[in-house]
This record gives sequence, structure tokens and C-alpha cells, in this order.
Amino acid sequence: QVQLVESGGELVQPGGSLRLSCSAFRSGFGLYAMGWYRQAPGKQRELVATVTNDEPTNYADSVKGRFTVSRDNRKNTIQLQMNHLKPEDTAVYYCNAVDYSYMNYWGRGTQVTVSS
Repeated sequence: QVQLVESGGELVQPGGSLRLSCSAFRSGFGLYAMGWYRQAPGKQRELVATVTNDEPTNYADSVKGRFTVSRDNRKNTIQLQMNHLKPEDTAVYYCNAVDYSYMNYWGRGTQVTVSS
């Protein structure tokens, strides 16, 4: 079992920056992957960025060049640095983790609102 705890979401003006953090709490073996997804009102949950142990970091096209994800395997943490935020980035951001059985775990989400 994996528990994910996110933090960092808040209201920010367009063009601003935010940093989201997520910590994974579990016992036993490490995690195969960690990442971030988001869900805007009325839309499906979508991938933002993922970091696996054996593939290049994957970003959604809509965030490339603006968002940077960083993962610390020893600490089981992942951060999402979001720059040049746009109103369309407004969403609930969810931390995701995948174990070596390819079971997915989700945090409760943190709200990011980009508005003037």
C-alpha cells in the first residue's frame, strides 16, 4: 500500500509560478514510477508529467517548456515546478505512483487556480 500526500496548490496570477510537492509513504520495495496528473472541471484527468525508472521523463505537450518535474527515488518524493502559468492550467493536480506490480496509487489532489 502507498499513501501519497500532495501540497503546494493555491491561487496564482497568470504568468506566475508554483511548486507542487508529493511524498509517497510505503514500506517494502521502491516505486517504479511517480508523476502528476490534472483534472479540470468537466474534463477527464490527463497526464502532466511522469518519471519512471527506465524511460525518459514524459511531459504533456501543453506544459513542455513551462513545467519541470523532479523525482528523488531515495526519499520517494516528486516535485512539479510550474512556470508561466496560464488560466487553462487551472485544475486539481493529482500525484500518482506506480509500484512494481504496476498498481496505481493516487493522492487526494491539490487545487491550482490561475486567475487574475
